[in-house]
Amino acid sequence: MLKLYYATGTCALASYMTLEEAGADYTAERLSFKDNQQNSPAYLAINPKGRVPALVTDRGVLTETPAMLAYIAQTFPKAKLAPLDDPFDFAQVQSFNSYLCSTVHINHAHKMRGARWATQESSFADMKAMVPQTMGACFKLIEATMFRGPWVMGDQFTICDPYLHTLSHWLEGDSVDINATPKIADHFKRMMDRPAIRKVMDAQKA
Repeated sequence: MLKLYYATGTCALASYMTLEEAGADYTAERLSFKDNQQNSPAYLAINPKGRVPALVTDRGVLTETPAMLAYIAQTFPKAKLAPLDDPFDFAQVQSFNSYLCSTVHINHAHKMRGARWATQESSFADMKAMVPQTMGACFKLIEATMFRGPWVMGDQFTICDPYLHTLSHWLEGDSVDINATPKIADHFKRMMDRPAIRKVMDAQKA
């Protein structure tokens, strides 16, 4: 059985949603960032990075969302969560998820993780002030050049969709109006209609 370590409101929800969509046999353990559980000795023994998500498999521990999503898609091929039989199409899935990981997530993190890149309070303020602009620009680029519709990669729901949905949840807190990107706003609503997604979101409230 797989075991996912996650925290509420983080990118780890993308893997949580994907496990549920895949029909995987798994358990999920929530870590409290408020209590700094991600830096506890017990968790650091699992993931020395001190971050979520982490996925414990029978072959070891996986970290980093794009890698975990690809693993889930390949482990549960009957769920058809990625175009596994087409190297180019699968690379496009990976390209999209890599953009979310390496660019969109980093822009969001500038709001509250400035200490990773600077030491001056004035620098923190500058980074935080830029978040609405950088996040808004990212989502406009996704809408204009990456999002095919009705799902990210077109007609087939893939591992890209839970990842985009997870980061879309951050927009309101980043002072970005999701309605400025109507296709992504519609995607957000349709994702919330999926039973697997609702189950994961409801679990955050428990």
